[in-house]
Amino acid sequence: MESRRDMDRWLGDGGMAIIGVLGGRFSAYGVDGEDLGWVQGEFAPAELACNPHGTVQAGVHTVLLDAAMNFAINAALAGKDRTSATIEISTELIRAAPREATYALRGEVVRLARQVAFAEATITSASGELVSRATGTFLVHREA
Repeated sequence: MESRRDMDRWLGDGGMAIIGVLGGRFSAYGVDGEDLGWVQGEFAPAELACNPHGTVQAGVHTVLLDAAMNFAINAALAGKDRTSATIEISTELIRAAPREATYALRGEVVRLARQVAFAEATITSASGELVSRATGTFLVHREA
C-alpha cells in the first residue's frame, strides 16, 4: 500500500536540523496494511553525537529513535492529522555504537488509535545486530 501522505519534503533530516547535525538521515517511508506506517534511514554518527570515548551518547539514540517513531506515525496519518506530543518513550541501549560505523535506523507504527499511537524504532549495525531500540506512545491530533 502506498503512503497516505506525501512526506518526501521531510526526507533527510525529517524537518529537524538536529537530526542531520547528529548524522541521521531518513531515506524511505510507507504504509503497510491499513495504518502501519514505517520509515527507514541511516545514522553515520557525527563527532557531536559522541562522548569523549568515541561512542554515541545515550540521549542521541533517544533523539533519533523518537524522531523515527514520529515520522512513521505521521506517514500513516491522512490529511492534516499529525502527532502533537510524545507521551512516553522507553529506550534501551543494547551495545556501544562507535563513531566509525554506519547504522540503519527504522521506525514502525505498532497501533494507531483515535487519540494515541504506539510505535517502536531500532538502530542496527551494518551486520544486523541490534544496537538500540525504543518504544513510545504519542498523542495524535486529528482535524475535525
